[in-house]
Amino acid sequence: MEKLETRIRNHDREIEKMCNFHYQGFVDSITELLKVRGEAQKLKNQVTDTNRKLQQEGKELVIAMEELKQCRLQQRNISATVDKLMLCLPVLEMYSKLRDQMKTKRHYPALKTLEHLEHTYLPQVSHYRFCKVMVDNIPKLREEIKDVSMSDLKDFLESIRKHSDKIGETAMKQAQQQRNLDNIVLQQPRIGSKRKSKKDVYTIFDTEMENTSPKSEQDSGILDVEDEEDDEEVPGAQDLVDFSPVYRCLHIYSVLGARETFENYYRKQRRKQARLVLQPPSNMHETLDGYRKYFNQIVGFFVVEDHILHTTQGLVNRAYIDELWEMALSKTIAALRTHSSYCSDPNLVLDLKNLIVLFADTLQVYGFPVNQLFDMLLEIRDQYSETLLKKWAGIFRNILDSDNYSPIPVTSEDMYKKVVGQFPFQDTELEKQPFPKKFPFSEFVPKVYNQIKEFIYACLKFSEDLHLSSTEVDDMIRKSTNLLLTRTLSNSLQNVIKRKNIGLTELVQIIINTTHLEKSCKYLEEFITNITNVLPETVHTTKLYGTTTFKDARHAAEEEIYTNLNQKIDQFLQLADYDWMTGDLDNKASDYLIDLIAFLRSTFAVFTHLPWDWSTYLADYGQPNCKYLRVNPVTALTLLEKMKDASRKNNMFAQFRKNERDKQKLIDTVAKQLRGLISSHHL
Repeated sequence: MEKLETRIRNHDREIEKMCNFHYQGFVDSITELLKVRGEAQKLKNQVTDTNRKLQQEGKELVIAMEELKQCRLQQRNISATVDKLMLCLPVLEMYSKLRDQMKTKRHYPALKTLEHLEHTYLPQVSHYRFCKVMVDNIPKLREEIKDVSMSDLKDFLESIRKHSDKIGETAMKQAQQQRNLDNIVLQQPRIGSKRKSKKDVYTIFDTEMENTSPKSEQDSGILDVEDEEDDEEVPGAQDLVDFSPVYRCLHIYSVLGARETFENYYRKQRRKQARLVLQPPSNMHETLDGYRKYFNQIVGFFVVEDHILHTTQGLVNRAYIDELWEMALSKTIAALRTHSSYCSDPNLVLDLKNLIVLFADTLQVYGFPVNQLFDMLLEIRDQYSETLLKKWAGIFRNILDSDNYSPIPVTSEDMYKKVVGQFPFQDTELEKQPFPKKFPFSEFVPKVYNQIKEFIYACLKFSEDLHLSSTEVDDMIRKSTNLLLTRTLSNSLQNVIKRKNIGLTELVQIIINTTHLEKSCKYLEEFITNITNVLPETVHTTKLYGTTTFKDARHAAEEEIYTNLNQKIDQFLQLADYDWMTGDLDNKASDYLIDLIAFLRSTFAVFTHLPWDWSTYLADYGQPNCKYLRVNPVTALTLLEKMKDASRKNNMFAQFRKNERDKQKLIDTVAKQLRGLISSHHL
């Protein structure tokens, strides 16, 4: 340890010596080192600053390099993507086009695009996943196109079902316009034409009336002229209906191989719609609009079917259309027969007839046979005649009820002309008389005469546009007029005559009125002849039975007068209180007989207005159309004998007056002729 310590001390001394020796150098070194440290710090700061600047500058470079790297990568990716997209883009474009076409409901072009996509474009990119999705969606797209097109077809069928009324109305307006044009052409003056228009006929009849009787205002033209509506341009059915859904659906189903399915579906649905259209509403008969809407729907239905027939190849055929039309015709006629039977208004029946004619003409334009409709109109014509007869029964009843049964008084020339303008009457003696004066007949004569003419024209209006010959029209008018005269007017007159409170004056006036109406029958014959252009001499021409009607009425009035007189005489005698046991003889008649004679005298004074025309009676006796057909010559002779005896007994000095002598002479002459007439006919 001592040695160690000694050694340590030796070393310490050596170190101290060395240090002392090197101390200055150490100090110098430290001094230098301190200097180096300062420079080193400066260098460090410079390096740090340079590094900072380098880092700063390098950061942007690194970012730029990184961006460049990314750009290069993106460029490679874009280049690869562009190459792939150039291969897939046509597929995507076609698919996009397909979706756009389906979105805009262009289903048939969409189906074509789908075919190109499936067979041309998708095989080129079949390894892509989206192509697999497209391939899987193709059947769904086909079904979607099929379903959507069928939906469009259903919408179309529903639309035309709702709007068939408007379609039919349009078609019927077009037919009406065409008919108006045809009528305008027919009304143009035709050189050498034998057939005359109705206005010409009335004008001719006017001229003839001027030659035979005073001019009648009612004879100067058509009695009831309907104003024609202004023609307007009417769009066609194809302008109102878009048929493209049918065409598209037909093409699509044809491409998909399901055309037969589509045809069967379309025809089945249209048959159902036809049955709905042909079912009339229960209140159709109440208004003309009910019939019009019914006809419009039927016309609209068949206009659509006709358009489909001519614009598609085989979707519907003529056999199918004919089958539907036969069904429609039978159901329509049955419905019209049922509903028209409820109608009691002749104006509505006439309007219905015009509507049926327009309905038939419209469908005939489209090639549908309509003969059965015109045959049915002949049935409705009989119903129309019945409704007219009922209407005119009310008219005649009102005329007869409101009549005063007194001769028509006139106080001026204008009033006179007005009456003779309403009724064909000529009397030279009456024309010479000063005003005021009276016509022999009462107001109901010109009124009844004009109403008969109104009835004739009402019958004529129904026969228009029925495609009947002039002879058929003439026969129809004459038969209907005969029913009016023999049934309607005759019953009205008989009802008036059989009234309980009818007076003798009224009965006498009825006899006078019917006499003048009987005379006017020839003018009614001429009226019918001129409006139908059929001469009375034509074979099978029906004659008017007006003379018989008025003779029957006159005979009934005469019988009623006879009955009433007997009843009155019986009443006078029943009221008489005779003293059968009186012993006083008096040359004076009883008061009851005096009253009875006064009554008879006033009553027979009324009879002086009646015609008792012996020359006509004797000349026409025995002929079927003689004026006094029901006057028995034996009865007439008996009355004359009583008149002659009564005249001699009542006034012994009457024979000295000239007028009485002439009267007696006339009675003697007529009585002698009656005896000869009786003896000749009894032989």
